[in-house]
Amino acid sequence: MPENNSYQPETLAVRAGSVHSQFHEHSEALFLTSSFTFDSAEQAAKRFIGEEPGNIYSRFTNPTVSMFEERLAALEGAEQCVATASGMSAILSACMGLLKAGDHIVASQSLFGSTVNLFNNVLKKFGVDTTFVSATDVAQWQAAVRPETRLFFLETPSNPLTEISDIPAIAAVARKCGALLAVDNCFCTPILQQPLELGADIVIHSATKYLDGQGRVLGGAVLGSKKNMEGVYGFLRTAGPTMSAFNAWVFLKGMETLKLRMDAHSANALQLARWLEQQPNVARVFYPGLPSHPQHALAMRQQKTGGGVVSFEVKGGKEVAWRVIDNARLLSITANLGDTKSTLTHPASTTHARISPEARAAAGISDGLLRIAVGLEAVVDIQADLAHGL
Repeated sequence: MPENNSYQPETLAVRAGSVHSQFHEHSEALFLTSSFTFDSAEQAAKRFIGEEPGNIYSRFTNPTVSMFEERLAALEGAEQCVATASGMSAILSACMGLLKAGDHIVASQSLFGSTVNLFNNVLKKFGVDTTFVSATDVAQWQAAVRPETRLFFLETPSNPLTEISDIPAIAAVARKCGALLAVDNCFCTPILQQPLELGADIVIHSATKYLDGQGRVLGGAVLGSKKNMEGVYGFLRTAGPTMSAFNAWVFLKGMETLKLRMDAHSANALQLARWLEQQPNVARVFYPGLPSHPQHALAMRQQKTGGGVVSFEVKGGKEVAWRVIDNARLLSITANLGDTKSTLTHPASTTHARISPEARAAAGISDGLLRIAVGLEAVVDIQADLAHGL
């Protein structure tokens, strides 16, 4: 694909990163090989020490994975992308590549449960401490800064309450104290939001979600400047939390329809959120596209649409929430999201079950909260399925 910054995102999602072999295949090739051969001992030596570009070993160099990395980097406006085995391995790789013992993280308290556990239970063992603050109160981010603070970390929209963090404002605080800002862009994808343009230094993806879009394979990615990615790539090369070539090929195919799907997910989610607001057994609906959302105006500045995830709190707590789930006949009862199929989950007992009740309460995750990742089914059918339990 010619270098041209004027291409629209939907074009980049189809064409960016494509490299063709001597066979001139139209679809991107799948290179299922563990290693690559060299023309000579000298060439092998040069490649291993970085004097000559080329593929060595699929743990850290594979043409199919490289195509995925280049395509996502083009969409995010990043200099470099490092592909990983999952979204959580992307967060781990970013932290291990950018931090050292004694460093400090300031993170939003509104994070995916496994991310909270990674910071509290894994990184802490290696001397990296984390302070959790409000996703929406910029003053708390400033107040939490220490001399050893090196990383700010947030999700926006957050999982599961779709809170919106002010990326430019928090980026300004991070720059002032010499820290990097990492943004998990899983909910929006670069089609709806580009954190680097808003001031972030690092973008994190669980490619498992919308980048694939059909619930088929696992993958993750870390993106940023070449300088910031140097340590991340070094960790991946040594430790090996690697994206497989097959999974990268699936993501390349999934990304071709990313713009179409994100537009459709968003339209369906907005229609469903409006309907949920009218249901008598629903106490509150959380969706950035609704005027009732506390950060609606900010969301509409940072994002192109509200996205595909809607959370809502039912009256009656856990008993009623579980009844809604158990009466579903169409919706998939699973904690994944970003699929063509709508998924329904109870965060307090699944995605956030392993964090403390106090941490759940601080994040606003009640026993009556449900999260639906709205798929591509007809919205009237989704509504009818939810109505069984409501």
